Amino acid sequence: METKPYLIFKQNGLLWGVEVACVREIFFLPELTPIAEAPPDIVGAIDLRGSILPVMDLNLRFGYLWHEYCLTDSAIVIEWQEVRVAIIVNEVTEVKQIPEDAITPQLSYGRDNSEASHHFVAGFARCGADMIMLLNLDRLIRYSPDKTEAEIPFSASIAGSGALAGKVESQNLHLEIDPKLLAENAKFLSQPRVFCPNAMPEEKAIFRERADNLRLLGDRKNSEAINLSLAVVLLNDEYFGINLEVVREFTDIRQVTPVPCTPDRIIGNMNLRGEILTLVDIRNVLNMSADTKSLSKAIVVEIEDLVAGIIVDEILNIIYLNVAELATIPAAITSENREYLLGTTIYKEKIIAVLNLHKLLKQGGIVVDEEV
Repeated sequence: METKPYLIFKQNGLLWGVEVACVREIFFLPELTPIAEAPPDIVGAIDLRGSILPVMDLNLRFGYLWHEYCLTDSAIVIEWQEVRVAIIVNEVTEVKQIPEDAITPQLSYGRDNSEASHHFVAGFARCGADMIMLLNLDRLIRYSPDKTEAEIPFSASIAGSGALAGKVESQNLHLEIDPKLLAENAKFLSQPRVFCPNAMPEEKAIFRERADNLRLLGDRKNSEAINLSLAVVLLNDEYFGINLEVVREFTDIRQVTPVPCTPDRIIGNMNLRGEILTLVDIRNVLNMSADTKSLSKAIVVEIEDLVAGIIVDEILNIIYLNVAELATIPAAITSENREYLLGTTIYKEKIIAVLNLHKLLKQGGIVVDEEV
């Protein structure tokens, strides 16, 4: 049975999939620069290592109301027939191998199934109890409605707000809409775009920092200096950095199976798309109290022949810095911990301890010798 990998993400509580072959990279949403005279769904651009990349808001592209962005939103860079664009999504979840026979190309509603009946959906995939809508990238990137259809997304966004006052008449979708709501939305769409106008100053600073990091990665004068990318994670209210070179993916924790006769740091096994992933808690190795009552997130790391899921309380951000910027390890940190740290740096006025995961996993007693 032939299968194809899809990157799965959440948008407005629904699951969507895009072919992995078209995904170039993923990062947390940075600050966007508004673009004059851009289509309504192109909400800005980013400087990605020296290339200006347009950013699409899927809510607006699908015809829904615009929503404020938040720090947990992500941007997926996709490339389709030499066109590159970033799309804003609420959450990237995982990569799934989807069999061809699990995909239904079209749904019949008992109505006229013209080409425009599904603007951006290429098919519907069954994955256990989940149904995933698969993006039609050609339509998503290239589709431009005619004058009649161009009114549909805006009308649909108003209907989605629960303020539809009348009924849909014929294929032209003549809508009787609350005039006050119509005026408010028209005013919103006509205003100059400002990125996250209602965000807190601290949130705006993080968005700006992300944009600066993406831009500096392409600065020829600084590209050699910025040689360390870190995932900033939270463990017991303390900040730690994990080198992205060993990170394979981030994942939610679900259905953990305990493993008998193993140390406490081995939490159990989890099925990750058919692969048995061992979940480990590194806190006791770092002389921190362990609390596995609320298991939610894990970072899947791969070091040489070892693959493991490192349990974390929260994944905060991705940052970039020069190795030379790492400070020495404070004397207050115990000697047992020092050997598992590469150094420290500052993030949001707090100290990040950068982990030496290679030594921690290989020499910290995490790996269990099954022959003993």
